[in-house]
Parts: sequence; structure tokens; C-alpha cells
Amino acid sequence: MSQDYFGFSWRRSNARNGTAPVAVNNAADISVIVIYFLVVLAVGVWAMVRTNRATVGGFFLAGRSMVWWPIGASLFASNIGSGHFVGIAGTAAASGIAIGGFEWNALIVVVILAWLFVPIYIKAGVVTMPEYLKKRFGGQRIRIYLSVLSLFLYVFTKISADMFSGAIFINQALGLNIYLAVVIPSSWLLDHSSLWALVIYYFFILILVSIIYLKMIVGGYESFQQRYMTAIPSVTTNINASCYEPRADSFHIFRNAITGDLPWPGLVFGLTIQAMWYWCTDQVIVQRCLSAKNLSHVKAGCILCGYLKLLPMFLMVFPGMISRILYADMVACVDPDECLKYCGASVGCTNIAYPKLVVDLMPNGLRGLMLSVMMASLMSSLTSIFNSASTLFTMDIYTKIRRSATERELMIAGRVFILGLIGVSIAWIPVVQSAQSGQLFDYIQSITSYLTPPVAAVFILAIFCKRINETGAFYGLTIGLLIGLSRMIAEFAYGTGSCVNPSSCPTIICGVHYLYFSIILFVTSCIIIVGVSLMTKPIDDKHLYRLCWSLRNCTEERVDLEQDDWLDNQESNNMDIEEPEEEPGWCKKAVMSFCGLEKQRAPKLSPEEQAELQKQLTDTTEKPLWRSVVNANAIILLCVAVFLHGFYG
Repeated sequence: MSQDYFGFSWRRSNARNGTAPVAVNNAADISVIVIYFLVVLAVGVWAMVRTNRATVGGFFLAGRSMVWWPIGASLFASNIGSGHFVGIAGTAAASGIAIGGFEWNALIVVVILAWLFVPIYIKAGVVTMPEYLKKRFGGQRIRIYLSVLSLFLYVFTKISADMFSGAIFINQALGLNIYLAVVIPSSWLLDHSSLWALVIYYFFILILVSIIYLKMIVGGYESFQQRYMTAIPSVTTNINASCYEPRADSFHIFRNAITGDLPWPGLVFGLTIQAMWYWCTDQVIVQRCLSAKNLSHVKAGCILCGYLKLLPMFLMVFPGMISRILYADMVACVDPDECLKYCGASVGCTNIAYPKLVVDLMPNGLRGLMLSVMMASLMSSLTSIFNSASTLFTMDIYTKIRRSATERELMIAGRVFILGLIGVSIAWIPVVQSAQSGQLFDYIQSITSYLTPPVAAVFILAIFCKRINETGAFYGLTIGLLIGLSRMIAEFAYGTGSCVNPSSCPTIICGVHYLYFSIILFVTSCIIIVGVSLMTKPIDDKHLYRLCWSLRNCTEERVDLEQDDWLDNQESNNMDIEEPEEEPGWCKKAVMSFCGLEKQRAPKLSPEEQAELQKQLTDTTEKPLWRSVVNANAIILLCVAVFLHGFYG
């Protein structure tokens, strides 16, 4: 089956008998999938028609009119993609419940996002995170650095991983070549900004399915524990038992600091650094919060997202472990030849744990619904990423090349850029498949550990330490990036290997766990940033009003270090209006609608109206009652997080 990943056949073939098994080959499954995607298409077209996307604000921030419950659902949907179902379930099948700690860590970090970071972003009046750094530090190099790094991370850790995991589902269900399977969801990307109801609905379905797994298939939690600890593949040859026997600490989140596969100091501190970068500084997540009506809706949305983040342990971790119980020979294979027969990857087959459950255990009709759910998760995640990547490219890079670009040109450039991202991400999929012993989620987290701690350090210090200046931030980012790249390139050069065939990478380079490396890189970056800043000239307070925590409530007018690179090109718009209007054909209308280039323009505002609008967009006041309600719920959420970590620790 290795040709599934590197060959050009249309269908995958079973290595044992030469047949091409197709799970979705009945009327019930096909009907459910077709109906579901017709609904998705209709809702997507409706969302594009009703939303004012003819301006940058309407296209990228939904007019800043969102309320709390779609914000929470959107945050969760943007975070949870098919990569989670495949990656988390696969790692759980390999090593137990500790991977669930990655999801529960977010319960704490989303509170930090809503209470500490978002108020500063709103007061700063920014659209993108590089834009915030530009206002905070001035200059161009940090903003461009962060934009380019974010786009690389989207390709290496988000787009390619989500596409690969979605392709695994299609590959298992339809027997298609994995590259053809990648193209199918990529061609279905629409405007999914109004699909939260469907997203919430499918997660309730998954809760029901998880209960069925635990209660009906495995036989209860105690039986589940016993059977998991004895789930060993039948073909082990002369391989060391530690490579195929379940870990003794499989049912503990906190593991030995030295011998643990996910050591507890790394899980507590290293993971929090990564989570701070993702939840508090990443464009995909923060953009959802910036679209809120007011700060109370931001906080309530983040709390809802926190509660939803309780679910992955039961929706992904436990089912992944159950898959090992039911398909030990396949999911837990250890012999390279056996793994090649089952999934086409010699390093292991844990990535097929969740798809295998869905394809083999679901009855006709429900199987089609579950596959539709996976595709909805994939498209929701990819749509969020593409929208944010397009924002970064158009507002932070393209406007440097074309300073006089009109909004129409920016919309077109963003759409064309998305197509390029898809092509590069597909080309990267073979690397994703073989990295980190074939465990997708570990691959994602390791890349994040090597590249993001310097960014987290800059944002945290930028907000909470006004003494930090542009020189310190830039050198901290640059030196931190070089350190992280040295580790990442070494891993790709030597290969991450597997338990059976360990990597030959020197211990001094690759021997440090990636979560520990995250801590080291973060501390190093902080020292460089603070040290260089103290040796250079500070930024005057007049440039920092409402950009850092100590000056967040200042009412004085801020003097920006630099003016915006791009403003609405009114002259160009006026020229467009003066041109004779011709009724476009239906084909041109469809293309313009897809690109957000509706003929109707936003109303022109007077200077007074623009000032009032800007005041509303940067307002962080809250009604006392709702402020008390969200604060109380935040405390409850933090208590839940502490309890769960203690119970499963």
C-alpha cells in the first residue's frame, strides 16, 4: 500500500489480496453525504450573499458584530480540525490519555486570552497581530517577520496536517489514492462563517458515538483499562517489548520528568508557552475574538470554548485507545513490513485509529454522517486558516509591494494566494506522514515548539513590559528562530526515526524533549529581548498609550511610531464609480461574489462618523452585571480545569 502515498494510482489496493475495499458503497451512506454537502453548499452561498464583504472590515472581521455563542463555537471549530481526530486519537492509541492534557491546557489559556490579551488588542484598534507589533514597536521588519513565519507555520503544521488527516478518512472509506483524496476537500472550500449550528450538532453526535464505544463495545471504563493494557500486536518478531507494549502510565496525564514520553514539567510549562502563542497571538484565533460586539461577549465566547475543550478527551482520546483494543494488529503494528501492509507507512499506523473506527463500526447511514462530520470539521478549520492567512498576506505583505492597492485588488490577491498555499501544503504531505514515528499530533507540536516560543516571548513582553523596544524584540525573534531552526533542520536531516529504528541524530541536538526545548527557547528569547532592550533607547510613553498593560487606560491621543501603509483608496473608488456601469454576465457575477467583490459598496462615512465608529471599535467597557457573570464563570472554568488535571493526573 506504499504507493497510496507516493504513487499515482487512483485507488489504494489491499496488499494482502490485491482488492480495493470500499466502505462507503451503499445507498444510505451516499445519500447522507450528498444531502449534507448540499446543505453545506446552500448555507455557504447564503452566508456569502448576506455578509457585507465589499470592505476589508466586513470581509475579515464580520463587521465586529458577533455575539458570544458563535464566537465560542467558532473558536472551537477553528481549533478542532480533522488533524485532531486523526492526530490525537493516533497518539492516544500509542501512549494513552496524556495527550488529552494538550486539550485541557486550553481551559486556562483561553481565560488569559480574554482577560489579558484581547483588551489590549481592542484598545489598540488592530486587525492583525503583526499590525499590533508594528504599532507597539514601529518599523517593518518585525511585522514582516511575523507574517512570513505565520504563513510557514500554516503550511507546515495546519494546512498540510489537516489535509493529510482528511485524506486518510477518504482513503479508508473510498479506497482512493491519498493525493486524490486531498484534492476532494480542497475543492469544497466556501465561506463557512455561518455554520456554527452544524458544527455544534456534529459534536453532539460524536459525544453519543463515544458513549456507545465505551459502554457497548468495550464494556465500561474498568474493562477498557484492562483491555488497553493487553492490546499487543500478534507480529512482534524480535523487537523490544517496550516498542509494542502499552506504557505502564498510559492512564495518567502527568508522567515522569525524565523517562516520560510527555514529561510533566514539559506538559505544564512547555505546553503553556505553545498554548499562549496559539490562543493569545495567533491570527486565526484572535481574529474570532476581535469580531465580537464587546469585551463581555469575548469573555463569554472564550469561556464557552473552554467548556467545549473538555470534549476531546472523550471524543478523540478514548476512541483512539479503543481502536487499539479492537485492531491491535493494525493500529499498534510494530514490525515495519506489517505496518507497510496496513497503512503504507513503515514507522507505524496509529494515524488510522479513528478513521478505522468510523469506517468499520458505524452502520450504514451513520457512517456517511460521520464522514460528513469529519469533512465539515476539515473545511471549517481550513476556511478559518485560509481567511486568516489571506489577511496576513494582503494586509502585511502585499500592501508593501502595492501601497496603492484598492480593496478589490486585495480581495483578488488574497484568493490567489490561497490557491498557492494549497499547492505547497499538498507537496509537504509526505514529510508529515513519516515524521515523529508516524504520530501526526506529535509532529505538529514539535514543529510548534521549535518555531513559536520567541513569538510568544515578544508578545508577552510587549504587553506586560513597556521597556521592551524594537531592537530587543527583533534580535530576540531572529536569534530564537535560528536556534529553533537548527533543531528542526537537524531532525529532518537525520529523521525522527521510530522505536524500532531510532534516529541517528546526536543526543545533544535531538535528545532534549521538544516540550523541554520549548521552555529553553522561550527563556533564551526573553533574556535576549530584555537584555538588548535595556542596552538601547526606550520608547516614549506617548507612543505606547493603550498598547501595553500599564498604559491601557490612558486617554491621551497616541502618536503612532509609523502611519498605516495602506488606507482605503478613495480616489480609485471614485474613479470606479464614475465609470459607466455595465451589467456583468452571470459568470463574472459568480467570480466577483466568490472573491467578495460585490457591486454594492459600503456607505461613505463623514470624518465625525469615522471617529465615532473607531471609538466603538476600541471600546472595552462592560456592563457591571455581565462583567460579574463572566468573571464568575471564568473562576468555575479554572476550578474544573484543576479538578480534571488532578483526577486524571
